[in-house]
Amino acid sequence: MPIRRSRRRFFAGLPIVLLLVCAQAACVARSSWDTLQEEHQAVVAERDRLNQEIRRLTIERDSFEAQYVEAQESLEDERVVRSTLASNLEQLSAEAESLDESLDAERRAHLEAAAALAARETELAAMQSTYDELVGDLEAEVSAGQIEIERLREGLRLNVSDEVLFASGSAELDDTGRKVLVKVAGQLASLEDFIEVRGHTDDRRIRGALAKRYPTNWELAAARSARVVRLLEERGVPGDRLAVVSLGPNDPIAPNDSSQGRARNRRIEIRLIPSRGPAARSEAAASSPASAGPADPASEGPPGG
Repeated sequence: MPIRRSRRRFFAGLPIVLLLVCAQAACVARSSWDTLQEEHQAVVAERDRLNQEIRRLTIERDSFEAQYVEAQESLEDERVVRSTLASNLEQLSAEAESLDESLDAERRAHLEAAAALAARETELAAMQSTYDELVGDLEAEVSAGQIEIERLREGLRLNVSDEVLFASGSAELDDTGRKVLVKVAGQLASLEDFIEVRGHTDDRRIRGALAKRYPTNWELAAARSARVVRLLEERGVPGDRLAVVSLGPNDPIAPNDSSQGRARNRRIEIRLIPSRGPAARSEAAASSPASAGPADPASEGPPGG
């Protein structure tokens, strides 16, 4: 009997126990739910915070990238500018060096020009002195028209009539011509000028026995100028300052259609050229018209001379 009562008591109290257990379980589930809700909300809030941080960092990243690109472009621009400046500096340095060389060359040219001018003035002074001395020594011959003395741009020129120096058709000096040339040699021996002795004739063809010795006026003019050079050398003028030039009938100073004109053309011309060494002599020889062609040998007329 007691066991039955105990069973009845157990089963009678069982619903209450179950109800208490369920109530307690419900309380536990509610608490867990609230905890989960709170954790979820915290996770959502953290997610939102992280998304916001990502957006901020993305904006900063894009800004840094833009700044980087801009810096790279600026760096490239500066590199181009530096390269251009270096090229310009190199070009300016080359131009400055060229300008310095030009200025040096110009200064040298000015110095050379000044030296040449001073030398030229010295030459002119010496030539004027020579001119005055020749005119003084040969005053009688100049006054008589036997000698003409003329100042040239380069040097002096003495024209001596063949009638004073030579007999017609001859290359031998007569006494009057020798005396005149001795006076001239006295002046020329002390100079340093280069001396050209040029022989000139009229245009008359050489005929007869004279033609055997002088086939044309070239030979006659050359022989007469050579004879003058020999006398100058005998009187102390150095031979390396002398030159023989024959122009024959090719450089007349008057028409050959009269005896007076032909007489003027038959002459010995003594040219004084300021000496500047071998170069000056080469220039003098190059400027000499001695290479002019001879007169036409078929021309007719009385013997030249």
